[in-house]
Amino acid sequence: MNIIVCIKQVPDTTEIRINPETNTLVREGVASIINPFDLYAIEEALRIKEKSGQGKITVLSMGPPQVQDALRETIAMGADEAVLLSDRAFAGSDTWATSYTLARGIEKIGEYDLIICGKQAIDGDTAQVGPGIAVHLNIPQITYVRKIEEITNSDIKAERMTEEGYEVLESLLPVMLTVVKEINDPRLPSLKGKLRAKKAEITTWTAEDLDVDQNSLGLDGSPTQVVKIFSPPARGKGQMLEGETSEICEKLVEVLKKELTG
Repeated sequence: MNIIVCIKQVPDTTEIRINPETNTLVREGVASIINPFDLYAIEEALRIKEKSGQGKITVLSMGPPQVQDALRETIAMGADEAVLLSDRAFAGSDTWATSYTLARGIEKIGEYDLIICGKQAIDGDTAQVGPGIAVHLNIPQITYVRKIEEITNSDIKAERMTEEGYEVLESLLPVMLTVVKEINDPRLPSLKGKLRAKKAEITTWTAEDLDVDQNSLGLDGSPTQVVKIFSPPARGKGQMLEGETSEICEKLVEVLKKELTG
């Protein structure tokens, strides 16, 4: 079984900064990590391969050259190959243009049975790229998967998490899955894996290497744009009210009156 896992390198949430002029995330000089939800996608692919005893796992990502570091980490975890889509033509892509580009990359990779993504990226929180890939490839999708009950060379049965509980869905392969953190516990890279990752060759493709419509790439190919992004205002210091319940209530009323009247 051939599995493709799509990942994204994201800024470490503890060090996010915003450019006030462009309203975009500042990525230069900021520590980057593999999107945490994508780690569960990698782990699930590894478990499927280990259970079947055959197949290949290819990890795909789109971004600047530094994303190679994230891809090497997936190889250290156990992935077989890694492909990076990197070109200035991809810059500024929204979720639609991103999923389009990744879909074209998947088509160039070739035969696949399963595509797995994390449910969403922590820097955008849209949960749109995985489903978008399925739409561009015209294949079925099962989102928010918390458990794969059964998988064969032709079909799959999976539990999909909902707000009320879960659904059990079946689909023919190939299929796109997005997974939630409840599905597994990601492993740490092994020493042997880290050594292999250092020597691994990361395949890099530009826009010219893909069968793409140039007008569907990057900022020009994005039907949506971020108008403004900003950091939330800093919270003020809290105030502790002490005393009997009746006294605290009186103090609280006074504090609220003062805040409302300025």
